[in-house]
Amino acid sequence: MTALRAFLLPHRVVMIAVALGLVVWAAVAMRWDWIPKYADLALLGIWRTIWILVVSVILGFLLAVPLGLAQAVGPWYLSAPARGFCTIIRGTPLLLQIWLLYYGLGSLFPQFPWIRESELWPYLRQAWPYAILALTLSYAGYEGEVLRGAFAGVPKGQIETAQAFGMPRFTTFRRIWFPQAIQSVLPTLAGETILQLKATPLVASITIVEIYAVASRVRQDTFIVYEPLLLLAVIYMIIAGAITLLFRWLESRVPVKSR
Repeated sequence: MTALRAFLLPHRVVMIAVALGLVVWAAVAMRWDWIPKYADLALLGIWRTIWILVVSVILGFLLAVPLGLAQAVGPWYLSAPARGFCTIIRGTPLLLQIWLLYYGLGSLFPQFPWIRESELWPYLRQAWPYAILALTLSYAGYEGEVLRGAFAGVPKGQIETAQAFGMPRFTTFRRIWFPQAIQSVLPTLAGETILQLKATPLVASITIVEIYAVASRVRQDTFIVYEPLLLLAVIYMIIAGAITLLFRWLESRVPVKSR
């Protein structure tokens, strides 16, 4: 009861009342009769959005770890290409990267008969491999720079102590270096993952029907503008909230770094 009273402060009560009023007004005054017709397509679009997000974030993070390590402690012949890659990715628009891969690389493959005759050709003809590749490289470019700072921020004395006790380098990385680096950047990773979610509508420009493309189709077919966009905003907010809760849970699971 005390916790409820602490939560229901006057400004929060006003905000909740305003939000409920807006929901009631939207439900009564706006048109939602188009939802049953497009419900199946919308569910498919949500699934594709989440699938693209999860795959690109996982692959991007796996690529970002060696990029961050190469920049933090790698020799010049590894750190220079890693730094150049991150600079190019961060310095060019994601939409441009998607188009270069889809219209550039995608139009280059048909010129090689051995590619057209391979088992990969049915996949390379589709748009989603290029979307996944572009989003993966984009996420890796940004997170590689974030992890560079995280790896460099771990006290070197702890690593040297572990090596002095004969701990293998991989064990040192797994038990000391990596957990402390991740603990310090989890809030940043959460923010970058939400930004990755908000970048997924760009793949609609290369014919992938995700949730933004579904909203655009509803708008084109019915000439209803605001309702699909409002519902789209709610869907993105729900997914972003789930991402926030997931990373807060991860923050509670990762050991707190010692000083």
